[in-house]
Amino acid sequence: MGRKIALLLLLSLATGFVQAKERPSVGLVLSGGGAKGSAHVGVLKILEEHRIPVDYVTGTSIGSYVGGMYALGYSATEIEEIMLSSPWADGYSDTIPRENLSHRDKQHRDKFNIPINVGYKNGGLSAPSGLLRGQTMSQLLQHSTDLVEQFGDFDDLAIPYRAVATDLVTSHAVVLEKGSIVKAMQASATVPGALQPAELDGKLLVDGGISNNMPVDVVKAMGADVVIAIDIGSPLATKDQLDGTIAVLEQLSTILTMATTQHQKTLLDEGDVLIRPAIDDLSTTDFEIMPQALEAGRIAGEAALPMLLHLGISETEYQAYQANKRHKKNLLVNQLNRPATKIIFVNNSRVSEKLLRDTLALDEGDIITKELLQEGIQRLYSLNKFERVDAEFEDTDEGRILTLNTRAKSWGPNYFDVGFNWEDDFTLDSAITLSLAYTMGELTESGGEWRNEMDLGYDKRVSTEFYQPLSREQDFYSRVSYEFEIKNWDFYDGNDRAFELKNSLNQFEIGIGYNYSHAGLIEIGAVGEIGDLSNKAVFDQDLDYDSIGGYFAFSFDTLNSISFPTEGQRLTFKATIRDERYKGAIEEKPEEVSWQYEADWKGALKLGNHAIVGKAALATVDVDRQFSIHVSELGGFLNLSGYHKGALAGAHKVFGALIYQYDLGRDVFLSDVPLYLGTSFEAGNVWVSKDDIDLGDLIYSGSLYLGTDTSWGPAALGFGLTDTGEQSFYLFIGKNF
Repeated sequence: MGRKIALLLLLSLATGFVQAKERPSVGLVLSGGGAKGSAHVGVLKILEEHRIPVDYVTGTSIGSYVGGMYALGYSATEIEEIMLSSPWADGYSDTIPRENLSHRDKQHRDKFNIPINVGYKNGGLSAPSGLLRGQTMSQLLQHSTDLVEQFGDFDDLAIPYRAVATDLVTSHAVVLEKGSIVKAMQASATVPGALQPAELDGKLLVDGGISNNMPVDVVKAMGADVVIAIDIGSPLATKDQLDGTIAVLEQLSTILTMATTQHQKTLLDEGDVLIRPAIDDLSTTDFEIMPQALEAGRIAGEAALPMLLHLGISETEYQAYQANKRHKKNLLVNQLNRPATKIIFVNNSRVSEKLLRDTLALDEGDIITKELLQEGIQRLYSLNKFERVDAEFEDTDEGRILTLNTRAKSWGPNYFDVGFNWEDDFTLDSAITLSLAYTMGELTESGGEWRNEMDLGYDKRVSTEFYQPLSREQDFYSRVSYEFEIKNWDFYDGNDRAFELKNSLNQFEIGIGYNYSHAGLIEIGAVGEIGDLSNKAVFDQDLDYDSIGGYFAFSFDTLNSISFPTEGQRLTFKATIRDERYKGAIEEKPEEVSWQYEADWKGALKLGNHAIVGKAALATVDVDRQFSIHVSELGGFLNLSGYHKGALAGAHKVFGALIYQYDLGRDVFLSDVPLYLGTSFEAGNVWVSKDDIDLGDLIYSGSLYLGTDTSWGPAALGFGLTDTGEQSFYLFIGKNF
């Protein structure tokens, strides 16, 4: 029975091939048009419903994606499901999620919140050649195509296929006909300026719409007798719409693509069919319009049926055609169940291959699914060392060979960083801080770096640190740092500022640490301080102090946001022993040993568009002397709301908070940007002396706030009130709290 079925299938396929030779071959041309690309799928559904076969397919930009998926053997319905469920908007952000960063990189991003990619290289400033590097888009395309291997020729696909890109150097169209279909799709859709040019076969390639947005000539060269061309290009803007720089730049882009499309239309013969869906009023960048564009494609396909029906074939012939497509697709899909016999790294960076292999966490002999590979690539990219991380398979008789390509950041290894924070409580001084950093990387074989930072504004600070991994795997490290800070130390009576001291501090640290996981570290080290407190209106002379000691620190951080987390937790603990000495404004005493313990926890639980956030903090200083410069503070937004920032200060602190936040942005306004409506219940206090600690003295407070979290940092407007009657409004922009 099995032999009979196989024989019937072969006869069916053979019959289909013969009949395909007798009928005119059909070539499909899919133009570029961004988010409107789902209109192509609507037309494809009409072709399938009326048994109109496609023998060749070419595409540009989003058309190369839809065409490539169809050429791989996916049906129109399958492409529809994949396109409408894929997070296309995420493909236009290469920001590594905070929870995926290393502990050290989390701390750095929290402070330097303005995302710039600027470095110093070869004697001048350097920047990437596109606003985006295309990493996330590459992973989206790879996930869609189910990890097909490198091809000797795109003629080996279920339907012969070509993608069109533009050579950035010559401006000529480049027809991509072999290799990685993911790279071909991405090169064809690489918007110049927005995405870095794709490099293939030594050429820098960008969006094919510049040189050939509707490649009729390409499909004719492949051998198509009849062409079905679908034009979803944008129309020219009217005079009234050209009201800004962006509008003018978009118009120039449209002029270029329209010119190429008009030329290609002249190549259409009498029997060819041009379909133009009604998509003029739809956006090319808003992927929310995809369902509308798909329906517009269906309507346009139905309207063109009088010109298409003669291309339809019988049910038997169409079944043979579909069987041939499924057969070729299955040959590709079956490769996915074969183990990877070899994993090769083409490492264009100074990161050790052992670290790459450990981070990838995939082994030879494993069956590597698209989910496992995507997770592995994400882990590699989250090392924050690379411009791009790409993967491709080569299928051999022995098994699958996986090749990982890692490319170091082209604008490094020396980087600039910028941060900006503005905090205001509408009663006292605004606190505006501009933070700058310059990091010199890859100074040693194991990745040593020298980081220099400066804060300007309300607080002044300069610091320098040399960080040295002790092996190329970067598990263990050493660091040495110096910091000079001038900070205003405010003393309050309730919520009213009584007086202010200026604290000038020099601090030296040397430490040895262990990154026990990607999210946590343990560190021990020595610390020394020299400083003084001054205010001529309060003290006749400055209070000079110095100390020397050691510390132990533990930290674990998986929060997805430092300010408005919805998942993860963060725990820090630090114990410091010091010999402290004071002289000047207070009675001088001999050196005295102090122990300081500080613990902070923050955790979040997500429930749909709701989140519950918990906070807790404990601190104490064990010293006989009544006064210590090392105090803890309470007060400020979500830190005993209702009080001004730092209004309460003492050697001993207890604090806890329970916060509820609701994402109005995603749930009500259906936006990709969160807009949180939140409220909190908080309790805590500080005490100067250990003998004064009494939990009966806890102060209770609450808050109501509206905030958002973006790649530029958080912003929030809030109001806090305590049970003692203190109250404050808060405004934060770019400020982590």
